[in-house]
Amino acid sequence: MTQQAPAPDVRRVDVRHRYEILVDGERAGLTAYRDRDDRRVFFHTEVDDAYAGQGLAAILVERALADVRASGLRIVPVCPYVAKFLKKHEEFADITDPVTPEVLQWLDAQLGR
Repeated sequence: MTQQAPAPDVRRVDVRHRYEILVDGERAGLTAYRDRDDRRVFFHTEVDDAYAGQGLAAILVERALADVRASGLRIVPVCPYVAKFLKKHEEFADITDPVTPEVLQWLDAQLGR
């Protein structure tokens, strides 16, 4: 009988403004956000090279977006990966807002860019 790898765990880390995906207790990737009113603005997603090709980014983003829905918030997909994910997963269309120049300017100010 082969040992099945444990399912990855996704957690929201509010103090760091991100969701992290853990594999065997080790952080394998993250998707970063900032909150603006009732919108969670996602701006960056990454998976460590050691975990590439395992579908972890999709698991991470799907669980993060489900958490946004459960929290009563809306999604703004500045991050290209999150935007691409949303095009394939229309179940989140009802809580997705467009990226606007105003949102980008606000985000740059938040991130000190």
